[in-house]
Amino acid sequence: LSLQFSGLLGTVYRRGNLTFTRDGNSLISPVGNRISVFDLKNNKCETYPLATRLNIVCVGLSPDGTLAILIDEEGAALLVSLIGKCVIHQFYFHKPVHSVSFSPDGKKFVITKDNVALMYHAPGKKREFNAFVLDKSYYGPYDETTCIDWTDDSKCFAVGSKDMSTWVFGAERWANLIYYSLGGHKDVIVACFFEENSLDLYTISQDAALCVWQCDTELSGLKPRLPKDAAGEKNADENDEEFLEEPKGEEIHGKANPSEQETRNKVKYSRVAKYFFNKEGDFNNLTAAAYHKKTHILVTGFASGIFHLHELPEFNLIHSLSISDQRIASISINCTGDWIAFGCSGLGQLLVWEWQSESYVLKQQGHFNSMVSLAYSPDGQYIATGGEDGKVKVWNTSSSFCFVTFTEHKSGVTAVTFTSSGYVILSASLDGTVRAFDLHRYRNFRTFTSPRPSQFSCLAVDSSGEIVSAGSQDSFEIFIWSMQSGRLLDVLAGHEGPISSLSFNPMKSVLASASWDKTVKLWDMLDSWRTKETLMLNSDVLVVAFRPDGKELAVAALNGQITFWDHENAVQTGSIEGRHDLQMGRKELDKITAKQSAKGKSFTTLCYSADGQSILAGGLSKFVCIYNIKEQILMKKFEISCNYSLDAMEEYLDRRKMTEFGSMALIDEGGGGDEGVAIPLPGVKRGDMSYRHFKPEIRVTCLRFSPTGRSWAATTTEGLLIYSLDSGLMFDPFELDIDITPGNIRKTLREKEYTRAIIMAFKLNEKKLIQEVIEAVPSNEVDVVCSSLPDLYVEKVLEFLASAFETSCHLEFYLIWTHKLLMLHGQKLKTRSVKLLPVIQFLQKSIQRHFEDVSKLCEWNIYNMKYALAISKQRGVKRLAEETPVDEDDVDSDSDYLMKEVHKDSLS
Repeated sequence: LSLQFSGLLGTVYRRGNLTFTRDGNSLISPVGNRISVFDLKNNKCETYPLATRLNIVCVGLSPDGTLAILIDEEGAALLVSLIGKCVIHQFYFHKPVHSVSFSPDGKKFVITKDNVALMYHAPGKKREFNAFVLDKSYYGPYDETTCIDWTDDSKCFAVGSKDMSTWVFGAERWANLIYYSLGGHKDVIVACFFEENSLDLYTISQDAALCVWQCDTELSGLKPRLPKDAAGEKNADENDEEFLEEPKGEEIHGKANPSEQETRNKVKYSRVAKYFFNKEGDFNNLTAAAYHKKTHILVTGFASGIFHLHELPEFNLIHSLSISDQRIASISINCTGDWIAFGCSGLGQLLVWEWQSESYVLKQQGHFNSMVSLAYSPDGQYIATGGEDGKVKVWNTSSSFCFVTFTEHKSGVTAVTFTSSGYVILSASLDGTVRAFDLHRYRNFRTFTSPRPSQFSCLAVDSSGEIVSAGSQDSFEIFIWSMQSGRLLDVLAGHEGPISSLSFNPMKSVLASASWDKTVKLWDMLDSWRTKETLMLNSDVLVVAFRPDGKELAVAALNGQITFWDHENAVQTGSIEGRHDLQMGRKELDKITAKQSAKGKSFTTLCYSADGQSILAGGLSKFVCIYNIKEQILMKKFEISCNYSLDAMEEYLDRRKMTEFGSMALIDEGGGGDEGVAIPLPGVKRGDMSYRHFKPEIRVTCLRFSPTGRSWAATTTEGLLIYSLDSGLMFDPFELDIDITPGNIRKTLREKEYTRAIIMAFKLNEKKLIQEVIEAVPSNEVDVVCSSLPDLYVEKVLEFLASAFETSCHLEFYLIWTHKLLMLHGQKLKTRSVKLLPVIQFLQKSIQRHFEDVSKLCEWNIYNMKYALAISKQRGVKRLAEETPVDEDDVDSDSDYLMKEVHKDSLS
């Protein structure tokens, strides 16, 4: 029950601006209403456990890299500590915000909303009651403001606007800087950038034009205004309703056309050049831009998915490349200027490009449409997902990256599963094929088809990995194939409705099939696939799952009930009425209340926990329920999302969106005609694509528990969510006595009673203390201590070792412990193998990960040493340059010989 959100996979970028951290090694990407940090040096990704109410549209990072401001679609902001990964302060800007930027000295930050730029005092290191204090409001542009850039010394900032003008404002009042607009463009300003340590400015508009502005004054030439002048100039309209909540802020109004008298002896801008990116007749909108001041590199992204690299101010093209077929929504350059990050919101792509070597540092993309199914590998290290876009992706759970994508399916994938070996993934699809993929060579090595084309809706593989079965949703048959030969072995007929789910018994050769004909049939493989039992239910069956020990069967039906069966005797052993726990939300276009629509809703996915004592259930709602099977009660409800940008999140419609004619959503803007909005047909999952806007609906399509028993995953509208056990937060003693205290444990340890100290430490169950005790045991005593440990504590030590492998650097020491425990207690552990399986798999996952890391390192070191030896042998051989002119071919053959030598040595 202490499972907590630990990661979001499958979604790498949604919308908003990408930001590199100050060291330039990590990239912050907004994914819906959360942020993910991609550590590009260590190849890891982490999603922070904090969320805004709606999708994030802009992220501002403080210069020291400790704070970030996240602003969502409606202008609600969170001040976040990137060190503590927690929310410090919440604020509401009342209107959508377009951009946010901290000053380089970290003392101020500016946000743009409507046609105003607002400057706030940046939150300091000291604790303050209100972290957001308005300093000045800058007026000038006539239309919405779009972008901000600061000078290097934080004296001035530039603001671009949709009215095609750019304004330069002073953070302080400067006597010789008056605020007026710079024109010269024929479209919306996308970006504006100052030159390094200068007031010279570049402005870039959407029609792909770049203006270069030269300033006649240096930054050091700005003169501070005298206080009395400032008082006379102050023009604050106290009755402005927009700023009633913040009356202290000073208001500054710029002039679009200042008189000649006002501009005399003031800072002047002149346009020295104008460049065009598009060739004549090419109408490719410029959508994003970034500029690196030290290297003078300008990166521009276009609506067609092309980006250009130019060197300024000469406007020399370095290179251009097409990276997507959708518009580039955001660009960011890291502090060294080596890496450029691109975000494409249409396809959910995130790319990091190293422009000097012309190679990808990171290339990730989620499923284009929603994910439908997932499967854990037997050791819990990988997750395979299948999506409606026909792709099968494999994710590494420790790094959160996708490392292979299979695109062979021509239609949506409906189910994926791993075989027991963990190196073969099977996927079923609506294109009428079941495909097997090899994780060694990353290829599709088997394709299973049926005699007549049929759409496969579900898939199951037996525990040996030899028998593959898939259920059809149009011919009501189950097809059985051999993995070895790829031949169709049998077609099982008997159901009178589409097959909704298949599951093999993990311990016996029995297949359970669920159908919309209100039955679950059990087929015996050894008895030539005869129907062993038919279980009758009151409603259409949607999903069926066996308990990990194979002794119980769980069935979810359309009436919202989960029933449990003893399949050997065809007796129902229990049931859970779960419809009320689903707690449906009301969609914007629903004519009936959530309570009424919930009557037709049910669980669509089930999954047993690794120990088989509880069951996870999810469906078309934002909740995932965990039930205790024995007590038949709800233990916990996980709310998988709080993102109100998704549909069906609220139980009641928002009063503010109601008019006298009904919900605002039912009045489609520009729909034409008098009938309003056409209500979607039943079964439409993704909204009507022809609408101006449509919201994806929140849903859970598949749930799976990790074989290690320490985490579970869900495929949802948001992406692939992982919830894992956070052992650091709970105190969970075991058979605790009054004498067991940290002091007594350390005293026992000093007396060298190691076994007793370990037992006492496990009774207190504090991880750090257990680690201290185990690491205090000398390596030559491990054998003796292991042999004297009671059976109950053997599995506890194994579980501790598995978790310690993830963080500890004492690799050999813990391997000695694991080896001795398994050698001495192996036989006894085998008798309890079903119960112990999650722990053993967790241990295997941890050791396997270290094995892969260390073996790569060792191979690299061996190669380097061999290479160094071969080079040193060559050093001693003197060549006389005068005697024979060296041919280029000779040099090549010499180096080939050298490499052959190295290769021979490494083989030996």
